[in-house]
Amino acid sequence: MRKHSRRFQEILQKVDRSKLYKPIDAINLLQNLSNIKFIETIEAHIVLGLDPKYADQQLRSTVVLPKGTGKKIRIAVITKDERILSSLNEKADIIGSEDLIQEIKNGRLDFDKLIVTPDVMPSVAKLGKILGPRGLMPSPKAGTVTTNLCETVKQFRLGKLEYRVDRSGIVHVPFGKLNFSALDLMTNLIALYNSIEKNRPSGSKGKYCKSIYLSTTMGPSIPIDFLIMKGDIV
Repeated sequence: MRKHSRRFQEILQKVDRSKLYKPIDAINLLQNLSNIKFIETIEAHIVLGLDPKYADQQLRSTVVLPKGTGKKIRIAVITKDERILSSLNEKADIIGSEDLIQEIKNGRLDFDKLIVTPDVMPSVAKLGKILGPRGLMPSPKAGTVTTNLCETVKQFRLGKLEYRVDRSGIVHVPFGKLNFSALDLMTNLIALYNSIEKNRPSGSKGKYCKSIYLSTTMGPSIPIDFLIMKGDIV
């Protein structure tokens, strides 16, 4: 059985585990409970009625968080189009073509997101054993294989992120930092929830969204009444 620190146990006593919190109240509570020296990330853990072993019950998509993620990411871009490369000089952190593919093959991984054009995917696909385990492999579903590189880089800078259901049918998504205002976090959470509802897999049957918990990097998880998010921010 997992043992928690005294700090965590004291925080846990302030959470009523027998009730569903309004989302905005859960966010406020997590902000008030945070007592560590760094700014924590807040995450949503969404339990869905999906069995991902079936192809028509898999969920993988992207969402642009209106208020951003609060995280600065390093973006790498690979394309053969020299005109695009020159236009991306001030937008992406790392830019290249076959040269960058070779550098990655040799161990270069100093980026958080890799965006590529379709023409280089055959070469990038060979890096699957390197990129795959780190969650860096580009894919059309993740929005990282595209012909519109400038707009795609801009969207990821503004707060676009990928989410997917794990083997147990749960989606784990960070949606901001605790130093955001509660209303900004609520706005991001609603955008995430609406995206998951919109992208419901065709094979989903019965109750789709079963429960949602909010938690922070070092804090407890709080169950919320997600049905409220179908209406206004409350």
